[in-house]
Amino acid sequence: MPPSHPATRPVRAAALAAVLAAAAPASADTPLADDILITAQRRQATIENAPGSTASVDATTIATTINAINVEDTLKYLPSLVVRKRHIGDSQAPLATRTSGLGASARSLIYADGAILSALVGNNNTSASPRWNLVSTEEIARIDVLYGPFAAAYPGNSIGAVVNITTRLPDRLEATVDAGVNVQQFDLYSTHRTLPSVQAGGTLGDRFGPLALFVSVDHVDSRAQPLGFATATRPAMPSAAGTPTTGGFDDLNRTGAAIRVLGATGIEHQVQDRIKLKAALDVSPALRLTYVGSLFLNADDAGVETYLTDAATGAPAYAGTLNIASRSYTVASSAFAGQVYRIDQRQWSHSLALAGGAGRFDWQVIGTDYIVDRDRQRTANTALPAGADGGPGFITNLAGTGWQTVDAKAAWRSDDAATHTLSAGLHADWFQLASNRFNTDNFRRGGEGSLNLVGSGRTRTYAVWAQDAWKLTPAVTLTLGGRYEWWRASGGVNFAQSPPIGPVVEPPLASDHVSPKAALAWAVGPHLTARLSFGEAWRFPTVGELYQIVTSPVAAVPNPNLCPEHARSGELALEHQDAHGTFRLSLFDEVIDDALISQTGSLPVTPVQVGTFVQNVDRTRARGVEVAGTRTDVVRRVDLTGSVTYADAITSKDTAFPAAAGHLLPSVPHWKATLVGTYRPTDAVALTAAARYASRNYGSLDNSDVVGNTYQGFDRYFVVDLRAEVHVTPHVDLGLGIDNVGNDKYFLFHPFPQRSFAADVKVRL
Repeated sequence: MPPSHPATRPVRAAALAAVLAAAAPASADTPLADDILITAQRRQATIENAPGSTASVDATTIATTINAINVEDTLKYLPSLVVRKRHIGDSQAPLATRTSGLGASARSLIYADGAILSALVGNNNTSASPRWNLVSTEEIARIDVLYGPFAAAYPGNSIGAVVNITTRLPDRLEATVDAGVNVQQFDLYSTHRTLPSVQAGGTLGDRFGPLALFVSVDHVDSRAQPLGFATATRPAMPSAAGTPTTGGFDDLNRTGAAIRVLGATGIEHQVQDRIKLKAALDVSPALRLTYVGSLFLNADDAGVETYLTDAATGAPAYAGTLNIASRSYTVASSAFAGQVYRIDQRQWSHSLALAGGAGRFDWQVIGTDYIVDRDRQRTANTALPAGADGGPGFITNLAGTGWQTVDAKAAWRSDDAATHTLSAGLHADWFQLASNRFNTDNFRRGGEGSLNLVGSGRTRTYAVWAQDAWKLTPAVTLTLGGRYEWWRASGGVNFAQSPPIGPVVEPPLASDHVSPKAALAWAVGPHLTARLSFGEAWRFPTVGELYQIVTSPVAAVPNPNLCPEHARSGELALEHQDAHGTFRLSLFDEVIDDALISQTGSLPVTPVQVGTFVQNVDRTRARGVEVAGTRTDVVRRVDLTGSVTYADAITSKDTAFPAAAGHLLPSVPHWKATLVGTYRPTDAVALTAAARYASRNYGSLDNSDVVGNTYQGFDRYFVVDLRAEVHVTPHVDLGLGIDNVGNDKYFLFHPFPQRSFAADVKVRL
């Protein structure tokens, strides 16, 4: 059995303390700005000095235009971005970018006030999804998105995008109370449900001389549409065998094969709570110490709904040899029972930052610690209906999974004109996975029995980076930089009862690489800038890709011999900016060698079984064009924001799976588009209509999933949302909205929310 938790945490905590203690306090000659938030944002942006294309959204725009209950909602109208949020409170919501799909969570980075929210323990859309739940919509000041791996300050996980969330701190006593409700009307096959979700939260903050304190709490109670469906292949020939049963629907699966839809599965009821404390202490006029701590609790109960009825007794039917519409089906007990589960999570997050500045010099040191204190999923393995209340099953325990990071960075401007802006930094991170599945005699209440599945291990990365933005002339800036990284993986242990694997102690891996960066920006005129950017990036395998074993919903095994993927990215951007907004045209190109992508194939076991596992695909290529713009007062009191992205993202070469060559990469469609229009008939009222579109997606590398509008398919979608925000009084705001007005019933593997009605209210002190 692998160690439940690495013994290195005390060492890392001591290292963090030493780094903070060693950071020399800045001179008191230059005081920090009065507004804590603006100061922190300016310092971070100055140090990182990102030379790529960006997009932003601020708190006012979020409140005005978005029916936002969770923080990931706030990104849905930004160019090229897609968050796979299946329902309110979804804890498995990865980010897709213009060149990477929904299964590539490790190709983007999400930060909140410099602390990482990306779960780089994996590269998937489940356990490796970002920890969005550490931030509430009410505390957001602004969100900035940087596209592509062009900044030396970020690791190779920035291949797709970097999302920087900046939250606020008070300068005086403030308090808010907010509440929201969302009601979805879901109707598909024989599932007809009204699904309410509620959110309630509040914030309280004040400044006491040099100390600013901010507390936020948030509660979400969500009922979701089914996440899946139980299906069975439809026999070609009629038969009289089996128990006579009625119900179900004939349909096609994503490869076009005839199936029978037997019922709905994974119908979740989630209850979540988050408590967060932020404290900022001005140690001196030029030195600030900031602490952020969060506790996240999640309880998730999932059930199923069968469409089948025993013709003789009228009882619900779930498994066995069943005769449906004169055809004989053998339905395994796991078809329904495997989607009856309960998840219980308790997770802690801590970050500590020390920052200062003097004259032309700014610096920051920040350390983070994310602790999976409790994470158990109890899953049934006994035929329903008897198995719904107990019986044998599994307990998957992820306690001990987590990560720690330390970053020290600084920037220096050579003169008042910033002829040279030199920035540099040091980075270290430690990620650990502890995934153990146990047999249990009662999945509802039983204890952990014998080991059934084990996947554990660690990765560690050290990095140093430097960058110089050199103004060759007042109109031309050349930015050159590089990042050198030392990566190690160790402690890998694998075991599985079925198919039998190990126990195996995997050999350690090591890889060191340099990533050069370059950008040339030319201010063509007072409103127009042209920029050519290039960046290489090495994205190292995550501990999950190397060591985690998964058997549901699709069997997956780890690959302990993976190479890092190597990206070469380029962008040519033209950006126009004036008092009424911006317009940007970007041409982008990305080539990735040894791309880390999950593929389905034969497992190295006897007898041969099929599973899904990450492999190094020889080469992928993504190129395209992105147009984005924002315009205020297009006509009086009407603002427009929109984007259109065309991407041709394909597999260029795949020795292990030649049929993939020339086909679109999974969940990277040719077209994405957004359009948001806001009309303000008075200063107190804002009316918004917004639309999101994506063309046909595919889930497989060879695009063999020819049917998109079915369970596990990836369909095109066109979703229109409406929102009205009313400032009832200077202290009360009311929001009313409808999401998916046209009731587009689409799938991105899972069925996505149908028409939903939303209302929210916020009261300020």
